[in-house]
Amino acid sequence: MINENQKTLNRFQIFLDLMCVPISFLLAYFFRFDIFNGTNNMTFDTNVLLVFLLMPVFFLLYSSFGLYSSRRTKPLRSDITAILYSNLIAALVFSLFLYVGKIMHFSRYVVVLFTIFNTAITVTTRLTIRLILTTYRKKGYNKRFCLVIGANELSRIFIEKTRQHPEWGYEITGIVAEDNYKKSNFWGISIISKISNLAETFENRYFDFVIIALAPENYISVNKIIPLCEKNGARIMIIPYYSEYIPAKPLFEDLDGLPLIDTRYIPLDYPIYQMAKRAFDILFSIFAIVITSPIMIVAVILTKLTSPGPVLYKQERMGLNQKTFNMYKFRSMRVQSEKDSQTIWTTKDDPRKTKWGEFMRKTSIDELPQFFNILYGSMSVVGPRPERPFFVSQFKETIPRYMIKHQVRPGLTGWAQVNGWRGDTSIEKRIEHDVYYIENWSFLFDLKIIILTLFRGFINKNAY
Repeated sequence: MINENQKTLNRFQIFLDLMCVPISFLLAYFFRFDIFNGTNNMTFDTNVLLVFLLMPVFFLLYSSFGLYSSRRTKPLRSDITAILYSNLIAALVFSLFLYVGKIMHFSRYVVVLFTIFNTAITVTTRLTIRLILTTYRKKGYNKRFCLVIGANELSRIFIEKTRQHPEWGYEITGIVAEDNYKKSNFWGISIISKISNLAETFENRYFDFVIIALAPENYISVNKIIPLCEKNGARIMIIPYYSEYIPAKPLFEDLDGLPLIDTRYIPLDYPIYQMAKRAFDILFSIFAIVITSPIMIVAVILTKLTSPGPVLYKQERMGLNQKTFNMYKFRSMRVQSEKDSQTIWTTKDDPRKTKWGEFMRKTSIDELPQFFNILYGSMSVVGPRPERPFFVSQFKETIPRYMIKHQVRPGLTGWAQVNGWRGDTSIEKRIEHDVYYIENWSFLFDLKIIILTLFRGFINKNAY
């Protein structure tokens, strides 16, 4: 029944998505030739039929981006991102088709307006459906009845998640506890059986899903539990006891029939993404160097006038694959020994700073030479901030997952920095944001961080 409902919902969603295409085109055509031109003679020629060729293109793009998957727990932002990507790709495909076909009299404004309208309408329809389904499920309809196997910390977390998100429609109707569990309920849910009596449980009740949440010492029972669940037609989901060590989207690999779990899914491991990010870094750094050159010239002059010593300051930092490189800055402190510069942490009222150097740090002007690091390839525009090897050797022993940041190229700005975690702030929070960025990288995510840097990343109260 659940599968049939999902199929019906998917078919309805496909129908709505495809209907959005001609509707959006009609709106774009109307706005372009009726409202903008001030005429009331909206005429159509044979080229209007070209828009219907986009309908299968959108279907294929939406399917490839997972917009018709049955996961009711999928966040709305992932759907919006997929729709945005799909519409941009479709617009490029359509524009390329017009160019190759030498259809020069087709309005390019219509293509732009069509992309905007189709994105907005498609997002609106999906948001509306989600709101309807959420309300429907909160009232007790369209439920998925779940049996949880295991009474432990993993089970507790799952129960709390389902209670926090009633829109998922998961209703836990019972728990099968380990044989040594003595209580009659677990977090307000009845213990209806023990693992040794699981077969009898299926004889008396039906469950849409069985959630296996066993502790490590009880995993020997899995080879009996799974065949019993499959025999009774229940779908199975497993919460691995080692879930804290793997990301939400683990990468599975096939080693000649032997499945392997990569504990860290990193999009930038793919060569195509690496090349795209590197190309963007090169173009952006060249543009930034040209744009900021007047500021850098002023910084050079004032640094030289306000304090004796070199203008540029280089410091050894650890980057991609734990390889060290020299990161460049405008010198903001008085000349000091190599040992002090590598092992002493900068504090708020650090007496080593010059007056001009303090201003540069507050406004991030001292970081501008790092655009040359980006151009050379030792850094990226966006990524985790690199640290000195002396502190890396300390943090890796005390901060969980600290060394993960070195699996991508370090950045001039990053997700942690635009959220205020820079300077003398929590290293744990910084790494938490860095790991999130590494596992969820996308080109749009980079653009978002760059935009946030422009508005709130340059001047920061924690930068000193």
